[in-house]
Amino acid sequence: MNFIYINQNILDNLFYILVSILIYSILLDHGKRLSQYSKTLITACMSIPIILCMKFPIYIDEYCVHDFRQIPFIIGTLYGGWPVGAALLVIILTFRFAFYGFNLLTLIVYIVIFIITALFSSKFKNFNRKIKLNSSILLILFLGILTSFISLVMSDYFRITEAYVFYFIILPPFIIVLAVYIMEILKDAILIRTQMVRLEKMEIVSQLAASISHEIRNPLTVVKGFVQLLKASDLSQEVKEQYIEHVVRELNSAESIISEYLAFAKPAIEKVDNILINREIGYVIEMIKPLANMNLVNISEQLTPGITRGNIQHFKQCFINLIKNGIEAMPNGGELSIVSYENNFDIIIEISDNGIGMNKEQINRFGEPYYSCKEKGTGLGSMLAVKTIQTMNGTLNINSVSNKGTTITVTLPAYHEDYSNK
Repeated sequence: MNFIYINQNILDNLFYILVSILIYSILLDHGKRLSQYSKTLITACMSIPIILCMKFPIYIDEYCVHDFRQIPFIIGTLYGGWPVGAALLVIILTFRFAFYGFNLLTLIVYIVIFIITALFSSKFKNFNRKIKLNSSILLILFLGILTSFISLVMSDYFRITEAYVFYFIILPPFIIVLAVYIMEILKDAILIRTQMVRLEKMEIVSQLAASISHEIRNPLTVVKGFVQLLKASDLSQEVKEQYIEHVVRELNSAESIISEYLAFAKPAIEKVDNILINREIGYVIEMIKPLANMNLVNISEQLTPGITRGNIQHFKQCFINLIKNGIEAMPNGGELSIVSYENNFDIIIEISDNGIGMNKEQINRFGEPYYSCKEKGTGLGSMLAVKTIQTMNGTLNINSVSNKGTTITVTLPAYHEDYSNK
């Protein structure tokens, strides 16, 4: 075959088609609002290669100009149904007549392609990938032969040459099978990713449920036991008060676990205020000093004034949990240092202890549901701290060495009223 007038536009046509398919899949996957308008989206994405293919055609010979506009037209109709096909038909005819003028044969050919493809699309959607690939090949072969026959009957100038057979009959099945295969692969990838996200969420929920039920069952079992003991008639008032004290303590423990769970599960910060770092952390230190004294831990502080934005209650609860973790990491007592300072547009808060430290696995799993370095820990406090810092657009970094100590560095965006008013 002597292809004198063939140029590189054959690869350009293929490029337009494949890139449009990729753009459609990306928008469908990442655009939550766009996914509601999938038919409009595929119409827009398939119309672009249709127009570009006509604008940069393949020159077969002196009297025949061809392109791959029918490929995106057929793909859009197969995956979008007749509404998408009808829209693409209007687009393809409008631009065809605008570029090359009106032609009755072109009008009839593309109406035939639209009708057959639209009728086939309802069955096509229910096929598996293998049948879709095979059926798309048979469909475009059938349409190529049928439209060539129509052209021969209606036009005295139409000729079937070797180049025409190659570009219009042989090559399109290879292109459409590649296009359909990519469409199916990307669609499966989107589906699998969605399922994985759903499974991860379900796993977190199950872990949280297991943690809550396990930790609440223990204090409730103790409460149940002491309530039964209180039924005894020969108990002295002093013993009864001791039992009641145990009951109240265990109920407070259960309430604390539930409160931490609810704080973690809350979807977003409700009220955002200016947080004075030195003042609020100072309050937290005063609140937690009794616990530190009981554990023979000395707290030293060096707090620099700074302002960030967030929910004050969540902020204080976050640092209560982090400081409490540092105290409990030193069962035999030690030093806990809390330092805050500004660095450019960030506020840095460092909490350092010389306790038992953490290994690499414990650092990587810090804040993970149902995971705690403590024997009786639930992990909810760490989860709450991590979630609060993330919600405030901050970061948490852990530097630790086993049996030497841990330094937790929290970085939060600084808030300057002078800059915010500009």
